[in-house]
Amino acid sequence: MPRRLQPRGAGSRGPPAATAAASEAGPRPHPSAAAAAAAAAEPLAPAKPLLRWDEVPDDFVECFILSGYRRLPCTAQECLASVLKPTNETLNFWTHFIPLLLFLSKFCRLFFLSGRDVPFHHPWLLPLWCYASGVLLTFAMSCTAHVFSCLSLRLRAAFFYLDYASISYYGFGSTVAYYYYLLPGLSLLDARVMTPYVQQRLGWHVDCTRLIAAYRALVLPVAFVLAVACTVACCKSRTDWCSYPFALRTFVFVMPLSMACPIMLESWLFDLRGENPTLFVHFYRRYFWLVVAAFFNVSKIPERIHPGLFDIIGHSHQLFHIFTFLSIYDQVYYVEEGLRQFLEAPPAAPTFSGTVGYMLLLVLCLGLVIRKFLNNAESCSKK
Repeated sequence: MPRRLQPRGAGSRGPPAATAAASEAGPRPHPSAAAAAAAAAEPLAPAKPLLRWDEVPDDFVECFILSGYRRLPCTAQECLASVLKPTNETLNFWTHFIPLLLFLSKFCRLFFLSGRDVPFHHPWLLPLWCYASGVLLTFAMSCTAHVFSCLSLRLRAAFFYLDYASISYYGFGSTVAYYYYLLPGLSLLDARVMTPYVQQRLGWHVDCTRLIAAYRALVLPVAFVLAVACTVACCKSRTDWCSYPFALRTFVFVMPLSMACPIMLESWLFDLRGENPTLFVHFYRRYFWLVVAAFFNVSKIPERIHPGLFDIIGHSHQLFHIFTFLSIYDQVYYVEEGLRQFLEAPPAAPTFSGTVGYMLLLVLCLGLVIRKFLNNAESCSKK
């Protein structure tokens, strides 16, 4: 069992002699007045001290973070108050709460203040609703997990399972936005362009119509399966068998991003920089930010170099949050550009079942995954 610190006392009362002298000096005040006076005379209870890594359960210990841990268990009020105190979770919260507010403002402008003739409930905007819900849920769930992770061990696991599920939800929502707003405008996925290109460059007499149709039919189902599989893998990474949990989580978070491969191929095979410079610049800058974020998440730099120096400010998870925000910031810009081009000549109206219906089904599947892992954790703790 981890070693616990004993709670500090609230202060001792006066000695018996002083109490007796006070009682002989005059009549006793009313009990309620005496209690109020005693409470006012007592010093305020000091705030609970932060703990070191060897004073908290193993599940709470972060690699190379030696101090700044909150006491377990905390109340919900103490958890909320901790966002204004220097702990090793404080900036983990703020580096996602501030982006949450920025993206909330951005999506409100897109849906309600954009000046378009399309109302916010139009079917053409359903993919954007899926994408926006994924972005906002990811940041909101991350904030919640980092703030309330010290309520109890079980709730800590539950919050981080939900955090992993929200990232998978966001990844699938991104694919829905790509599918309707970005992929239809690619020459790569136009059989009338791709078939002559293959015949001219490779000499193959192949009709690409069926291949492209099969790809379009499989994009959303494959992305759906990947979202569920990634959540399962991330939840498993919190178990004892996983030796490199951060590397595993980083890898499975990157897998749903493979749905954007057609954009990368478009830039290699066709003149994406000339045809759509906004998409080209923001797309590649987004992936640069993602590579940097993955580097910090896996390497645990800078705290690996000097353990204890970056416990409160500057450790790798805070940097991971910042570069993740920058990557999504660029993604929002090119999704918005894809929406603008889609509205100029929409190929087909998105359906409710192909957008929101998929997202609701994914929520159900992810909920079942989390429930299974929580039940397994509870049964293991009872053995």
